[in-house]
Amino acid sequence: MPAASEAEEEAMERISGAMTRNRLMTRRRIIGRLAIARVAPALEITHLDVLDVVSRVEAPAKATIGAVAEGMRIDPSRASRIVAELVAQNVLERRVCQSDARRSILVITPKGRKLLEEIHAVKRGLIESVTESWPAEDIDAFSRLYDRFVAGVEDYVREHAGEDERHAVEAPGVRSVG
Repeated sequence: MPAASEAEEEAMERISGAMTRNRLMTRRRIIGRLAIARVAPALEITHLDVLDVVSRVEAPAKATIGAVAEGMRIDPSRASRIVAELVAQNVLERRVCQSDARRSILVITPKGRKLLEEIHAVKRGLIESVTESWPAEDIDAFSRLYDRFVAGVEDYVREHAGEDERHAVEAPGVRSVG
């Protein structure tokens, strides 16, 4: 592979720096916390995570406590407690699985759907605010390049990482709301 030019080196440094800043914001869950503060102050970040997992596995796989635990990388008893809190707030509903009456299926209630829509609107509003002065072509190019970059990172992890890291990429948490 030929040596990178000075411009390429500077570009790689900018990307690396931006990734670090993004990781720090992601770790602090900035977008999720903003959304919760504006839309549902009674919720916690873990509630948002459960809603996110359930919304992605709801059908046809049917969301269960086990799916929530796996998607969030927590033990089933903790997942069950968080789900119980959301059921008490009428955000989730437990239903009996028709093919196995011993299993509970988690379903997002109309209140939960409205909440997810509002949280997505906050996230979209943040993105629109950040990019409002950008030309449409830049927004389009950025969306394509950013998606391509994230997909490339996911592919790299699948190919080069250990089992735990691969599992993190393949978990039902890929498209997070927060």
